[in-house]
Amino acid sequence: MGDLLLVRHGETEWSRSGQHTSFTDLPLTPRGEEQAGSLAPLLADRPFALVLTSPLARAVRTAALAGLRASGEDPDLHEWHYGAYEGVTTEEIHRTRPGWDLWTDGAPPGPDGPGESPEEVGKRADRVLARVAGALPEGDVALVAHGHFLRVLTARRLGLPPSEGRLFRLETGTVSRLSTEHGRPVIQEWNIRA
Repeated sequence: MGDLLLVRHGETEWSRSGQHTSFTDLPLTPRGEEQAGSLAPLLADRPFALVLTSPLARAVRTAALAGLRASGEDPDLHEWHYGAYEGVTTEEIHRTRPGWDLWTDGAPPGPDGPGESPEEVGKRADRVLARVAGALPEGDVALVAHGHFLRVLTARRLGLPPSEGRLFRLETGTVSRLSTEHGRPVIQEWNIRA
């Protein structure tokens, strides 16, 4: 049975500033490009049965710089849709909604589309996990995507509610590995950098 490797894209201007970024398709910063390229030695000797990326440029570019040959793009790997909070920091949101918490409240609709609840993101994560399940017996699977989404996916892989993704801080330009122990999913490594 292969492992599930989660690759968070490298730094962007908004990930550096703490702005929520879902559909805004920002490029990697020079530091983000360095972060992505530095992952190549961590991924080079693994037999990947499947490599999927989010369709957003920051994930696709991270995969390429990390030396991963993507099998395809999966729209379900898209970041949490932040709706009205796209481009807004948590600190700015708290000025008008002091008790707001993404993990319990989700994101309200905005001019560019609906926000998502933790449960809606969890359903997307479940679909991804169902799709990759058939490839895991053949080898490792790599998913190159976004911080909040990968945290929800980790919670779901471990059998936890989507909101428990709050427990797994995930840095830009890192690799995390979900494995199994005695037939149960476990975190083998988290937030690994070269």
